[in-house]
Order: sequence, then structure tokens, then C-alpha cells
Amino acid sequence: MKKIYLDKGREKSPAGSRTAGRSRTVERERIPYKSQTIRLNRYVASSGICSRREADDLISSGQVQVNKQVITELGTQVKLSDEVRVKGKVIRNERKVYILLNKPKDTITTTNDPENRNTVMHLIAQATDQRVFPVGRLDRNTTGVLLLTNDGDLAARLTHPRYGVRKIYEVSLNKGITDEDLEKLKKGVELEDGLMKTDLVTLLSPENRKELSVEIHSGKNRVIRRMFEALGYDIIRLDRVFFAGLTKKNLSRGKWRHLSTREVGWLKMKNHGS
Repeated sequence: MKKIYLDKGREKSPAGSRTAGRSRTVERERIPYKSQTIRLNRYVASSGICSRREADDLISSGQVQVNKQVITELGTQVKLSDEVRVKGKVIRNERKVYILLNKPKDTITTTNDPENRNTVMHLIAQATDQRVFPVGRLDRNTTGVLLLTNDGDLAARLTHPRYGVRKIYEVSLNKGITDEDLEKLKKGVELEDGLMKTDLVTLLSPENRKELSVEIHSGKNRVIRRMFEALGYDIIRLDRVFFAGLTKKNLSRGKWRHLSTREVGWLKMKNHGS
């Protein structure tokens, strides 16, 4: 039987590019027609709730049902028309979406805020009708590159420390940093949750010791702010300019765009898990 795929979409070129304002055809991840089958762990991961490895754990522990029947066998094939439940809740196999946002200040990196504050989800409300989530997090007043997706596998690889995903921040301090403290940032600063060090730290300009570039792969909460605070500095501005190969080039603060097929392929290739 011939396979039928839904694989085309339209995407606008990023603002500021040579093709700005023009739509171009972009291939999405190929989604089999409803009569075709896929592995159950892929179906669960594609819903955006977890990675494929985590889906295996959910299946083997008896937390996944297909058409109201508990399935524990890894490798089980399901149809897109099947009803799949995880922990009693129906999930949907979704088309993969990848959105790059230049996050502004005073915005919470969460999918839901009980205090009804501004969140990154408000900024991308018109980007997709799929359920997406932020990959990692940026503090409320930290700006810059943030990826949102429903690809649980990729999100898990981009946030797990074992893959050492590169993140680069530009930091503005309340006072000039000393050579001694620069060395401490390179060798390690003792925090309440252990010794933390940068992968690379440099002055943005030899004439201005308040402005630095910091590269780090740790995903621990507020790690850069805590390192500088431990050395007696206040951070005035913290802007992520690079994440896993993605930058905010041609993307104004508070604006978003879809990643191109080439960018998605590059992300998956560069951050492929073993």
C-alpha cells in the first residue's frame, strides 16, 4: 500500500533577511497518514510530554494505554487513529513545531503562570495551534534566545548536561571586574549546590571591564547570576545571544520566527544523543 504523507507548510522569511515578506515552502517532519503505524514510544514522545527514552519508561511501567488496553511491550506499533492515554489522559501525536523567540525582560518562561503575569506563551500565541513548551528557561529579567517546541526528544538532549550544549551570554555588571575574579570564574566559584565554573569568560572590550561574554553549559537555575553575586557583583543586564547554535540575528526583542528545515536538521545532527 502506498504511504501518504502530509509534509508541506508555508513559512515566512525572518524579518531583516533578503527574502523578508515572502513566503517559502518549508518541509515539516513527515507525518504518516492515519492508516499507517508508528512505534508507540515515538507516538508518546511526539505528543511533547517527554523524550523517547522517558516514553519507554512510561510504557514498561504500565502507564500507557492504547484503545483502553494497557501496553507494556516496547516496540508496539500504533496507528495515528488509535486512542493513546498516558496516566489516564488522552494524548495526540502532533506535527513538530520549532519556534525561536528573542525573549524580552519582565516575561516569565513558563507555559502557565497562576499569577497571570506576562509569559513567553503570550508572545507566541499566533505562532502555532500546537501545544509547545520552552526548552530550558530564562529568568524573568534575562533576555535573548529561547527555543520553544513540542519535540520532547530534542528538548531532552538540549537541556541534559551530558551533551554540553553551548550557551553564550552577554553580561553587564554594576562595577568593573578584577583579573582575580575573572580567574575565579574560569577555575570555579563555590555555590550552595557545588563548584560552578564558566567554559569561557572574556571582556567584550579591553576598555570596559563591566561588559563580559560568558559561555557556560550548566543548566542550573540562575547559575550565572549566582556566580557573580558570590563574587560581590550585581548583574544589570543578562542577555543570551547563543543557544545550541541558534542566535537572535534579524530578530527584534519580543519577536519570534519558525526555524527552517535546515536549522532543525542541523540542531538534531549537532545534538544527537547516543
